[in-house]
Parts: sequence; C-alpha cells; structure tokens
Amino acid sequence: MSASAAQIQESIQEPRVKNILISQAEPAQRAQYDDLERKYDVRIDFVPFVTLEGLTEKEYRKNRVYPNDYTAIIFTSRHAVDHFFRLCSEMRIKMSDETKYFCATEAIANYLQKYINFRKRKVFNGTRSITELRAYILKNKGEKFYLPCSDQGNPEITSFFKELTVPLQEAIMYRTVNNDLSELADVKYDIIAFFTALEIKSIFEQFPEFKQEDRRICVFGTAALKAVSERGLTVNIQAGTPEAPSIAVALENYLRKSNSPGN
Repeated sequence: MSASAAQIQESIQEPRVKNILISQAEPAQRAQYDDLERKYDVRIDFVPFVTLEGLTEKEYRKNRVYPNDYTAIIFTSRHAVDHFFRLCSEMRIKMSDETKYFCATEAIANYLQKYINFRKRKVFNGTRSITELRAYILKNKGEKFYLPCSDQGNPEITSFFKELTVPLQEAIMYRTVNNDLSELADVKYDIIAFFTALEIKSIFEQFPEFKQEDRRICVFGTAALKAVSERGLTVNIQAGTPEAPSIAVALENYLRKSNSPGN
C-alpha cells in the first residue's frame, strides 16, 4: 500500500488503542506521553531497539580523515553532534571559529550550543531535512563538507550532494548495535512507533517472521516510512509532517479518533 493510501482519513473510526510501543529509550522529559496516557487511557512503553556505540579514538584514526581539514560540517542528529565533538576532544582537535554547520532541524542546530558559541551567520538549519538547505549549500559550495555518520552511512545525504555536484566526505564516528528484544516475543501492542530504518531492521533481524496483523504502525520521517513500506507493511500513522511534527503529536491525532468517548 502506498504512503498516501495509508493516511488516516478523518471520517474513519479507528479501533481502540490499549497500549503503544515506542522503539527508543524513554525520554527525560515525557510530559507529552504522560498526557496521552491520562487523556486516552493507554499505556506507553519505551524499548530501545538499537544502541549507538561511538568509535574509539584509535578506531577513528584508521580512517585518516580529520575534522579540522574541513570547513562545513553536516549534522543529521544529536548523536552525530555528540560523537563528533567527543572524538574532536579525544584527538585534541579544535575546530575553527569560522567553521560552518548545516543541521537537518532547528532542534539539532540549537543543540550545537552545548559545544560552540552559537552564531546565526555560521549555522544553517532545515525544518526536517538537510535537503531543504539546497540554496545555502550551493551558495557555500566552495567549502569542504564533512558528514559524521554511523556505520550505516547516510545514502540520502550522499545522493543529495552528488546531485548538487558538491564534494562530501563521509566519516563513520559511531556504529549501531541491536538490543536484545527477546522479551517482546510474546507481547502484543496495538501500535508500534519507529523513528529510524535501523529500528525496523532490528525487529526483522530478531523476529524474521514478524507480521503486522492488526497492529498499527507509526513512523517518523521518510527513511522509516520507506523501510516499513519495503517490508510490505502498512503505515497507519505518519509523523515528521507539518500536521504531525513529532511522534507524540501524530499519536494524539490518531488517539483522538480511536479512543474518543464511546469507542
């Protein structure tokens, strides 16, 4: 089923939801999810499907690629920010004050304040994706671009830069490792929410016979949407859109219909 066919129509009364599984660690601030539990009488569990492990300084040095040789850094997640500056610190590398940073979202751009003196003139951000920064990247195509990423790489970004004919250096700074999900084997959830394609890969590697059945699937962003669709599953709830910028908002939009009084 196509993504458009899987969109929820306002007129449809959805089956009631009793429990929800979110495939990431419980956030420090979970007030939005607490509100959903109280308001719609659901239980929300957080189980991280994957763990990110940073490369050691010794492992990274084998690449012979050094961040301070580059003038523009691409960040697609907070994890990338943390591992970038961790390795810079361990290698005693200080980035120039003139380094430019291109971030996928405003939240990632703001997170940079943890590590740098934040100046608007050298930090650019999209709302959902680096691809929204086409004009800024082309304007700065003379810079040397560097992309901190996981061992899975970032095909979307590398393809985008290839399309722009702007050179880009990928640098693996962390790896993904599946968490043990065996305790979920006999647990049934009405909704499973995925943030990344790696979480979907994890569940199929550990449960090769996994079937959607009457579960509803929620995804954040285009990569997770693509990964779910490629597995032959149906996306029922989509986040990372103007109508639902976060998983919490997307879930509430759905629960408003599924768990309305009388359902």
